[in-house]
Amino acid sequence: MKEKVKSWVLALLVFGSLIESYYLIYRLPGSDSAVMSENLYVKTDNMGPEEKVENLLYPDKMIIHMGESKHTLFYPNTTFYNLILNRLKGRSFESFQRRSVQDFDWDKIRNENPGIELSFGAGIPVTLLQRVMQLSPDSLFEGESIDRIWIYNMKNDSKAHAVFFSTRGDIVYEAAKADLTVQDVQQHVDFGNNLTNYKAVNGDYYVPDAKVSMVEVEMPSGMYTIQQMQSNLFFDAGSTRYIPEKDGSEIYTDSKRSLQVDQEQNWMSYSDPAALPAGDSTPAKDALEAVDFVNEHGGWNGTYRLAATEEGRQERKVSFQQFYGSSPYGSYPIISQPKLQYGVINLELQQGTVSSYERSLMFVEEDKAVKRIVDLSFGERLEGQLAQISQASAVKDLTPVYVPAVKGEKLQLIPVWRVTLKDGTVLTLN
Repeated sequence: MKEKVKSWVLALLVFGSLIESYYLIYRLPGSDSAVMSENLYVKTDNMGPEEKVENLLYPDKMIIHMGESKHTLFYPNTTFYNLILNRLKGRSFESFQRRSVQDFDWDKIRNENPGIELSFGAGIPVTLLQRVMQLSPDSLFEGESIDRIWIYNMKNDSKAHAVFFSTRGDIVYEAAKADLTVQDVQQHVDFGNNLTNYKAVNGDYYVPDAKVSMVEVEMPSGMYTIQQMQSNLFFDAGSTRYIPEKDGSEIYTDSKRSLQVDQEQNWMSYSDPAALPAGDSTPAKDALEAVDFVNEHGGWNGTYRLAATEEGRQERKVSFQQFYGSSPYGSYPIISQPKLQYGVINLELQQGTVSSYERSLMFVEEDKAVKRIVDLSFGERLEGQLAQISQASAVKDLTPVYVPAVKGEKLQLIPVWRVTLKDGTVLTLN
């Protein structure tokens, strides 16, 4: 009889120990914030669909030069932008000749010659650009990254010129053979007739003479769960343990990898310092690896563009910028704010292997968006604002963007001008 009682007592103790272990593992401090109401969270482990790299490679803007110092700008997802880009994708460029950027009078070409300038921001490796354009590069050009393509006509010249700008800044590559006629270029330029005229300032940026209309939007928002991220990023999510941080963030680790969550900014940082390096690394290969990694670990919760492939001391940083908007008003980048990081996916790679992965945990319900049209400042008023700003440092770029803001359980995207100065400072004008 005593043996039976002992057995029952032992069984109860074991059962109690299991219950206690459960609460220690799944009800640790901070875990309540990861399991909120059903209304705030989606049920799938994926944050969005997979994406092909080709859909992430496109110019952030097109500058149409019409001669006589007249210019206009087309942005992604506008009718003429899409039409011109699709046509250029079907044309071939061959026999690239390496030349100094000083060999050209760019101010004269900009103001007197009809042409199309495609801006790729921080640049795209040529081997990736080949995926969306028909290029036949030699080994020298193939190793470059391109931040601009300028296609233009010259007076009394029977052929169109196509120049590709290296991100190095001092070298360009001109295609001796371009499957474009002078008439093709002029037809594309004519799309800019009767549209808003932009004034070129020092050849660096463009100020519109009339209002630029954008869509301000407010959408219901929620947050992906920590459990979803653990499931996406750890081989065995059940083996992770929780470590609270003094700054209020939370860390989950399986002793090799770590997932840090900042609840205030709804931001996650994943680190895998023990990842085995693949060995072979180039900007293009690292960008492809980064796309594959996002496809396999969450997906794409919106429209993104490859923004940069920057090389650090021991790693390469690859970033993807989120765009929002559609025709006819266009699509524009969403820029992060100090108090709200949203609209960008950052990865670091070491020798071809992802070692760091950062992104927002927020999602929005676009089908429930409330929209209204707003106009950005223009003309003399905008020029006056920029002149005052440039007293500290010259203005390098002016671009319409969205600033994200949280309003209760909704996310607002507010249209503003982003002003980039030559010293690297970024400001906004609303």
